[in-house]
Amino acid sequence: MRQPTSIISVFMAVLGVAVGATACANAPASAPAQMDAAALRAYAAKPWDKVALMNTTVELGRYRDVPVVAEFPCSDVCPNYTVRIIHYRLPAGASCASVGGVEKRVLVPVAITVLPKMFCIPQPLVASGQYYAR
Repeated sequence: MRQPTSIISVFMAVLGVAVGATACANAPASAPAQMDAAALRAYAAKPWDKVALMNTTVELGRYRDVPVVAEFPCSDVCPNYTVRIIHYRLPAGASCASVGGVEKRVLVPVAITVLPKMFCIPQPLVASGQYYAR
């Protein structure tokens, strides 16, 4: 026959794990890490996998305290036509100029064609053109 104390201790252990898991799930996500210009350039210079990344968005971090993402849109002939666009994700009400970015129009795959779309690009990637890759 089982000891009542062992059943209670198992129940309490399970309850503790459940409460801990709930607390972790409800904890606020940590803010993305700050990046400097060198980190932005290093990410942009790395090779990337069109198959693994097509139609995804990757949070890179924050540059000048503004979120930066890499988008990998693709359409029609995927993954061959996947492109990478590194840009600011502007907060509501912010303009590109107010965060120190540069507006650039790039070609984005849509259906069986490409259409120009405006993005706010972090300054360190503008001169090299590394913000856009095919």
